[in-house]
Amino acid sequence: MVIGFSIALIIFSALLMMLVLMHKGKGGGLSDMFGGGMQSSVGGSSVAERNLDRITVVVGLLWFACIVVLGLLMKLKS
Repeated sequence: MVIGFSIALIIFSALLMMLVLMHKGKGGGLSDMFGGGMQSSVGGSSVAERNLDRITVVVGLLWFACIVVLGLLMKLKS
């Protein structure tokens, strides 16, 4: 079980790094390659950027949950 959560943590960590790098920064970002650079007249940010925000939050929460579960498993193991 610990191995499974460790593998999930590695996958979520890599995915989270890629998602954060895709966000639009001050001068644009990797999200420009995927349509995130287009400006929407309503709301100030594009639909792609908002969806990227949502996906990043969900992956971040899953990453955090993996860390908490691994911590609890390690505490119970010792």
